[in-house]
Amino acid sequence: QLPVVESGGGLVQTGGSLRLSCVASGFRSEYYAIGWFRQAPGKEREGVACISRNDDSARDESPYYTESVKGRFTLSRDDAKNTVYLEMNDLKPEDTATYYCAARILFKLCMKIGENDRWAQGTQVTVSS
Repeated sequence: QLPVVESGGGLVQTGGSLRLSCVASGFRSEYYAIGWFRQAPGKEREGVACISRNDDSARDESPYYTESVKGRFTLSRDDAKNTVYLEMNDLKPEDTATYYCAARILFKLCMKIGENDRWAQGTQVTVSS
């Protein structure tokens, strides 16, 4: 899959904020949907949010947020920096996980996790109570 690098994680108290970055390497991320996923210890990986590429016919439905983060997390793009950001506010202990990003061709399939997916290192987010 297309290479990405995640960064921006850290340790924060409940109610705090973090901004995660997803930097695309060797391709223009503006032409792909970019999804964020997370995996907590002992749990399955889950989709968190996705932002479409600008010329996707589903762009009016973008961004997508899973219900548990809606209203707290915000996606944005900086095409000049080949970067997608995930701004996380009002963090909760249940947000603790390793966060991953991935490039997708179709926004409507952005949150689908396939058996052949390959993931980067991710960035750790820990929210203390």
